[in-house]
Amino acid sequence: MKATATYSVVQWKEDPWQTISPEMRMTKASVEYALKGDIEAKVTEEYLMFYEYFDAKDQHKSSAEYIGMMRLEGKVAGKSGSFALDDSGFFEGGAAFSTLRILDGSGTGELKGITGTGKYRADPKGNQFELEYQLG
Repeated sequence: MKATATYSVVQWKEDPWQTISPEMRMTKASVEYALKGDIEAKVTEEYLMFYEYFDAKDQHKSSAEYIGMMRLEGKVAGKSGSFALDDSGFFEGGAAFSTLRILDGSGTGELKGITGTGKYRADPKGNQFELEYQLG
């Protein structure tokens, strides 16, 4: 099954973790997203990011790779519950692209037994979130 949503950033708190050079660094971020569409949910995520190039004057010119662990709480196609996903992606040219994997055994409520993959994209055209999933 497929479910899609748009999303907005509710909160973004990013802190330095290691500074390698003035333009190269690693950070940690705690983020909350709101999803609307086939997926109506709150998503919380913890990121670890590596900036190959960091532009302090305009962060949209920065280049980074990241990994994250997220929890989605809400409804997918009308079914309520929560589940966890791992996230791997990159940010370049003002756009973020991620691939997601639903963690086996993490589903609760009506989403118990959920498996699958997903992706999201954030760019000047908007923020899109997509899941390909099965309910066991």
